[in-house]
Amino acid sequence: MKIVEYPDSEMMMMDLADILASELENALLGNDYASLAVPGGTTPGPIFDSLCAVDLDWGRVRVMLTDERWVPETSPRSNTRLLRERLLIERAAGATYLPLYADAETPEEKLPELAAALAPELPISVMLLGMGADMHTASIFPGADQLDHALHGDDLLVAMRAPGAPEPRITLSAKVLKSAMSRHIVIVGGEKRAALERARHLSAQEAPVAAILNGSIVHWAER
Repeated sequence: MKIVEYPDSEMMMMDLADILASELENALLGNDYASLAVPGGTTPGPIFDSLCAVDLDWGRVRVMLTDERWVPETSPRSNTRLLRERLLIERAAGATYLPLYADAETPEEKLPELAAALAPELPISVMLLGMGADMHTASIFPGADQLDHALHGDDLLVAMRAPGAPEPRITLSAKVLKSAMSRHIVIVGGEKRAALERARHLSAQEAPVAAILNGSIVHWAER
C-alpha cells in the first residue's frame, strides 16, 4: 500500500481525475475497451465533475459502480443517479454504463443477470474506491450477512445486508476488487486516516478494506 498526502481535498480531487484519465488512456492504447469502476456517495463527486470533461475516447470505456443500494434510480439514495448527474455527462456521456441495479424486489433475483454483464469487462482496468470510518469498502461491511462470502467467495457480485444500512446492497466481491489492474482509495479527514491505520493491523473480517490494501494507492487529505 502506498499513501499519497495532499494539502487539501480540492487539489486531491483534481489530481485524482487526471490520474484516472491517464490510466484509462493507457489502458485503451493496448485494448479495444477499458473499464472504470467508481464508488457512490458524496466524496467522489468533485472527481467526477473534472473527469467527465476529459478528452478521452469515452465510447470505448465501460463505467460501473463498485456497489449500489437496491433502490430505483429515481431514489435520492441511488448511486446510479449520482453518476448520471455528475460523471456520465459532457464528454463522458459517450461511455457505456453497466448498472448494478435492475427492477426486482430483491438483488438476489437479478444477481446472475448482472454478473453476466459484468464478467466480460474483467479484470477492471481502473478502480476508485472509498472507505468508511467503520473500515468498509464498496458495500463490504463489518458484520454484514454475507461478509465471509464477499471476502472469500468466487462470485463476482454479492447481495449484502448490513447493520445500519436501510436497504439491501449489491457489491463487487473482494475477488473482483483485488483483480483490478489499477486501484485507488480516496479518503478525507483525520477520522478516516485513523481508521485506515487501524485497518492495516486488523483482519478483513474486522476491517474489510484490509482485504484490498495490498497493491492499492491511498489518496488522503485532511480536509
